[in-house]
Order: sequence, then structure tokens, then C-alpha cells
Amino acid sequence: MQNGSVQIINSRQVQLPKLGRLRFKGIPQKVFNRMDSIRIGTTTISMDATGRYYIAMQLASEQPFVNKVSNETTNAIGIDLNTDNFLTDSEGNIVANPRYYRSVSGKLAKAQRKLSRRARRAKKEHRPLRDAKNYQKQRNVVSTIQRKIANRRKNFLHLVSTTLIKNHDLVVAEELRSRNMLRNHALAMSISDVGWRTFLGMLAYKADLYGQKFITVNPRNTTQTCHDCGFVMGTGTTNKLTLADRDWVCPQCETHHIRDHNAAQNILAKGLASM
Repeated sequence: MQNGSVQIINSRQVQLPKLGRLRFKGIPQKVFNRMDSIRIGTTTISMDATGRYYIAMQLASEQPFVNKVSNETTNAIGIDLNTDNFLTDSEGNIVANPRYYRSVSGKLAKAQRKLSRRARRAKKEHRPLRDAKNYQKQRNVVSTIQRKIANRRKNFLHLVSTTLIKNHDLVVAEELRSRNMLRNHALAMSISDVGWRTFLGMLAYKADLYGQKFITVNPRNTTQTCHDCGFVMGTGTTNKLTLADRDWVCPQCETHHIRDHNAAQNILAKGLASM
């Protein structure tokens, strides 16, 4: 595992140009066991706001890093993303919304207020912020809280996306325009907290990685349409469903629907029809 200037010496040490031999946290054992067949491409060193350094490497090999998933039967699933629960699938399963940001928003706000006070104090004493030790200490506290939120969210999204792709030949989701949705100030914080766009990106590249299929469909009327008879709420004398309507009864076939489950079924049907 080397490219002339960068070399992984063992599972805990890496050789970098100008920096020499450095210790690092390590790489997965299954990658380290294939050192002879892997070549290192571009290597990037970065530092986050808390002063932690990371090494990102592009690895190339003639053998795939993961095995393709081979399911004996076709298994397709539709998923409806929402802020009440993280997602509901077409089989009726629900993944709860962990709300990582909201769970520590009070602690983060308190730390940010303290940071602001120390910045004002340093400015009043005509000290640059880079030399204000108390400010830098508090900035590190705020950055650590934010890093933990981001890491917990990313870990959750990886677990859910990998589980969906490995267990289904086809995953269908709705197309999301997060930029437009964030204009709704009542939902902006909840939408940012769940990380929908990141989640859909993970589903897309993992589907290619494991040899599965992932597609998105137009979400138009997926919530308002009865999956059983095709009646669309808002037509005739009926009113459209609002966010407060978590379950409803179709006025035409009188089928009782759980809002998100019905939407996931319609999303799957649209996906299958588009193939």
C-alpha cells in the first residue's frame, strides 16, 4: 500500500512526505490484509474545528472492496421520509427520528452564549481572538459538541442506508428538494436535523457498491392518494390532508390508512411503474 511518497507501514503507522512516520487510529483489518493488491492514490490531510487531523486516501484495487449482494428473491421497498419519524417503509416498519441536534440544543445554545460573551470581552480589551485563551477554549467546547452531533447523525444514516440496500434489490424514495423545504421556517430545524439529502446520497452510492437498485420518484400526490382505490384527496368535495392528519379514511373505498405507510406504498408503486 504505497504510491512512492505515501506508505502504510502497518495497521497503526503511516509514512507521509515531509511529515515522516506518524501514528494513526488504524484501518479496517480486512483492508490491511490485502495490502499487496491495493494502491494508494490521492492523499489528503485535513483538520476539523476541534484540532483533530484526518487522513483521507483514495484506494484502488483490481478486486472489489465489498462483495455484491445476491438475493434469491426480488425484494423491493418504498420509503417515505418525514419529520415525525425518520422514515416509514411500504411494509409498515418505522424508523424513529433520533433528533440528535434537538437533544443537545439547550447545551449547545448555552455554550454558544458563553462563547459570544468571551468574544465581546476580548474585543473590549482589544485582544485578537486567536490570542484570547478563554475564547479559544470555549470555541473548542462548541466545536466538540457540533462534531459529536454530526458524527452521531452520520453513523445513524450509514446504519440505516446499509441495512436497506443489503436487504432489498430495489429501494424507492421520493425526490426531495431540501432547499425549497427549508424555506418553511416552522420545519427548517427538523429538516436540517434529519439529514435527508445526505441519506439519499448514501443510498445512491451504496446501491452501486453492492449491485442493487435505488431510484427516486416524483412525490406528487403520494400522500394524498389512496393506495387501494387510487382516489386523490382534494378532488371533488374533499379537502387535502394536512400535516396534522396522521391517519385518514378514504371517502371512496372507506379504507383506513396510516398516512406515512400509505405514502410509502404509493412511492413503491410509482417506482415499479417507472422501470
